[in-house]
Amino acid sequence: MNTPAPLSNHAPSQAPGTLRHYCAMRLLPPVVLPPNVDPGRARVIMRTVSKWPNRTVLTYGFMDGPEPQKEAVRAAFAEWKALGLGISFAEVSPVQNAQIRIAFRPGGGSWSYIGTDCKTIHPSKPTMSFGWDLTTDYGHTTALHEIGHALGLPHEHQNPKGGIVWNEEAVYASLGGQPNNWDRTTTFNNILSKIKEDTVQGSQWDPDSVMHYAFDGGLIVNPPQYATGLTPAGGLSARDKAWVHSFYPEITADTVGTLSLFQTQLLALPSGGSASFDFVAPSSRRFTFQTLGLTDTELALSKDQGAQPPADLGSDDDSGDERNARLTVELQQGDRVRVQVRVRFVENTGEAALMVTTG
Repeated sequence: MNTPAPLSNHAPSQAPGTLRHYCAMRLLPPVVLPPNVDPGRARVIMRTVSKWPNRTVLTYGFMDGPEPQKEAVRAAFAEWKALGLGISFAEVSPVQNAQIRIAFRPGGGSWSYIGTDCKTIHPSKPTMSFGWDLTTDYGHTTALHEIGHALGLPHEHQNPKGGIVWNEEAVYASLGGQPNNWDRTTTFNNILSKIKEDTVQGSQWDPDSVMHYAFDGGLIVNPPQYATGLTPAGGLSARDKAWVHSFYPEITADTVGTLSLFQTQLLALPSGGSASFDFVAPSSRRFTFQTLGLTDTELALSKDQGAQPPADLGSDDDSGDERNARLTVELQQGDRVRVQVRVRFVENTGEAALMVTTG
């Protein structure tokens, strides 16, 4: 019996024939929109379905694990953060308060839930787990890969625009053996199945993406240049960086608007675009935040807490519904609220708006 190598599959130096540990991405049932939603509208909505609102402070915490492994994960978060994204990260304790809860299970595989799917997992359960050493080059890219999932990135080798044709039985045989021991369903879901065209962002396949597995020879039939194997360069590719910036553009003082009571704020955004506003409660009472127009939007509110990460006040997503996103919260005078909006779909740019009222 072969002994699994304690490394990830995502390093450029991994030799052909090395036992490859693969990420077994955690999948929830797909989002189902109302049957009367126009297919074109549905396609646009689905491209952002797992993405966090821009300006989110994504919190993470550790359920267990030795300090060197935790430091490796922190370094991977820091590398994503250094890209200058509109989403940031903060480590919090206790771990039950974190949106991303990280476990270390040696020999148990590495995986993560996708984007906002993390919000549906019980606070006592992990949303991300690592099964091998992260202090190597392999391990660093593994940590980047799993954080990519938590940001909403799927597996790149499942991109339908890549045109990969598999030797399917060879793939099942390879993944069914050591060190992964996957059943056919897990292999299909993580390798052979194609991402729905509706959810694909961009037009190109990126074989060097941090979200791409490495594959030995004999598994890929087409493109023919990869019949002898495919090994990504390791780390974040140029397209990874461009992709994540498209959903999480950098937040600056110039890109945060001010929301005032009873004043309509036009959302001059295309489908998929996002905007962020600050609102300061002028009195202590209930306030209602809502979007307006023939549009599908996600609205999220959080309250500033100084040096601590903002406190989540709730979110509402009206995608596919003939209504507008709406949240009512109780605030104290002087409370500063972050208002985040992502336009899932709008027929014409500029046909959405945001407003806050009392009661």
